[in-house]
Amino acid sequence: MNAIKNIKEKIKKKIPIIGTLVSINDSSITELLCDIGFDFIWIDMEHTPIVKKDVHFHIMAAKGTGAATFVRVAWNDPILVKPILEMGPSGIIFPFIRTSSEARKAVSSCLYPPKGIRGFGPRRSIKYGITDIKKYIERADTEIWKIMQIEHIDAVNNLEEILNVEGVDAIMIGPNDLAASIGYLGQNDHPEVKKVMNIAAKKIVKYGKPFGVSIGYNPTTIKEWIERGVNYIEVGCDIAFLLQAGTQVLKKTKKIFIEGKAEN
Repeated sequence: MNAIKNIKEKIKKKIPIIGTLVSINDSSITELLCDIGFDFIWIDMEHTPIVKKDVHFHIMAAKGTGAATFVRVAWNDPILVKPILEMGPSGIIFPFIRTSSEARKAVSSCLYPPKGIRGFGPRRSIKYGITDIKKYIERADTEIWKIMQIEHIDAVNNLEEILNVEGVDAIMIGPNDLAASIGYLGQNDHPEVKKVMNIAAKKIVKYGKPFGVSIGYNPTTIKEWIERGVNYIEVGCDIAFLLQAGTQVLKKTKKIFIEGKAEN
């Protein structure tokens, strides 16, 4: 759990926190991305074929690199969250949080009674028994980030109530679905979409919660979100990196064959 402490410390010192998303089952991808130097890895179970076994290996691959591991579960369901918690991630990302009651449900699924409903059965999170159980219980509720993903206009309208829920540790904006919720899917640069983004950002910054966004790599977009006050940012993903690098290598190699000269 030291990784999340590092994230919190960087936020205090206003050090940029940059992460990326993994969607491929092979945990070697996570190991490589962590070794490159990303601060956190977003392990996505919502839109990818990644299953629990894969998550376990991805989290293990990040160990020793200093990178935090945030797992986005498929839905805000305690049954889906419980086994992931036992693997010892740095945080859980809850998609499509729209109301304070949904936020409370998310938080509750991560906390032991009497504060929450989490069942007891830690495995990797207690180093398979090496960690003292009492010490683990004392810190378990506070050292796993509960991240609410804001990706619907209802969530923006209810954002103050969501931010006031005890145990909500951080906010992550999902621009694509947020744009879709107001009728502009695929149009994140539309003025109406940017207006909603700005409203959400102002509310989050006002409450002082750690504030992140998930986007592809676009220098202009990154600058806009920095101006909105983000503390951490998720840029790109494993498949995008393969696509971009693979396309460039293929293009340049073809050019060498055609023109007979190399490009750096």
